[in-house]
Amino acid sequence: MNQSPTEPYDLLGVGIGPFNLSLAALCDQVPELSTLFCEAQKEFRWHPGLLVDGARMQVPFLADLVSLVDPTSPWSFLNYLRHQQRLFPFYFSERFHLPRREYEHYCHWAAERLPNCRFGAPVSTIHWEAAEQLFRVTAGGQELVARNVVLGVGTEPYLPSAFATLADHPRIWHCAQYLDRRTTLDGVRDITVLGSGQSGAEVFLDLLRTRVGDGTRLRWLTRTRAFAPMEYSKLGLEHFTPDYTRYFHDLPAAVRDRLVAEQWQLYKAASAETLAEIHDHLYESTVGRPIDAEPVEIVPGTAVVAATADPAGTIELRCRHTDSGTESLIRTGAVLLATGYRAVRPALLDPIAHLIDWDEQGRYQVDMNHRVATRPALTGGLYVQNAELHTHGVGTPDLGLGAHRAAVILNAVAGRTVHPLPARTAWTSFAPTTRAVFPPQETDGAPAQAR
Repeated sequence: MNQSPTEPYDLLGVGIGPFNLSLAALCDQVPELSTLFCEAQKEFRWHPGLLVDGARMQVPFLADLVSLVDPTSPWSFLNYLRHQQRLFPFYFSERFHLPRREYEHYCHWAAERLPNCRFGAPVSTIHWEAAEQLFRVTAGGQELVARNVVLGVGTEPYLPSAFATLADHPRIWHCAQYLDRRTTLDGVRDITVLGSGQSGAEVFLDLLRTRVGDGTRLRWLTRTRAFAPMEYSKLGLEHFTPDYTRYFHDLPAAVRDRLVAEQWQLYKAASAETLAEIHDHLYESTVGRPIDAEPVEIVPGTAVVAATADPAGTIELRCRHTDSGTESLIRTGAVLLATGYRAVRPALLDPIAHLIDWDEQGRYQVDMNHRVATRPALTGGLYVQNAELHTHGVGTPDLGLGAHRAAVILNAVAGRTVHPLPARTAWTSFAPTTRAVFPPQETDGAPAQAR
């Protein structure tokens, strides 16, 4: 954007993943707002290590950058298809869920065309200038100023504590690196996948397709009691609506924390379709042979409590069975960790950390506009995307709520309703009824008769 570095932006975004890209796309249609979104990488990339063949999105195509807020936007997925001359092929495919590679290509298409997106510009620090009441941001070696900042730095791969001392082991790595490091598994004859979410299921399925038959033993472990499918009933999906977000936000913090842990099947499990493909592959590969003909183990209810590695390359996993408490030792040649992602506090916030009103666990306190609570001295708006699972619930990482959240932030920054948002989005009423319930009344010592 052709704007002087000394002229403040109305909104400066840090990181360009799908969520900040959604906000950038919505802001592009508001000419009175000056906005800039900065990203350290040279181009848009979204989970490149997990773009395996056949992997599909878990949300419908309408969960694009803009459509659930503004379906007329030029940045919609359907407009992308028009530019790609793929509208008729998409129409005849009759698939509501996109290939993951196509979603990534769509985002890349939008990111390289949006004028308010700047790549190769890592944000290193954010300061607050009290006298000017502005954020001063260092991005790509350039000093920028802004009235509001939105953090969209995403989450980081999580390694369980059992693997803390093995983080640099060449054959223990997070599945986020799967495609980048898959060839390092050549020659390994025992591979263990840990984690029962969608990434774990897709990696295990890819290994089944490419390695079974060559003598490799494949093992899939999870500490959950079942390889359960993602909740995908129509009413169950209403947990991913603004209605549920509002309900969840009003709950006490302790209740919210308990619910997030209990609701893993709403947002952490694998799709029923992927689980079915795994079963189908195993069934067809053993036709005419015993069920244990393939060296495959699928073991739920098993936690890895410790891991060690010897110089010869053998990795030992000490496991505990959840129900029986029985411990066992597994020796394997590689461990692929499909153990999810965690939000972390970025170091670039260090200069203003003392001005942020953290909760008792050191997390952001986030209001319904996705604005972070700060001390009175910091008057600018600091917003977050996908860092508020503990305050906004299971819809936080869901792409289906991305455009809605971006519109909420945009409306707050603009100080007006740029995008009208629906008052009701779910048939389900999550909160208890507000109507008072009275006990039966008595008249002259006798119970009142029902009328």
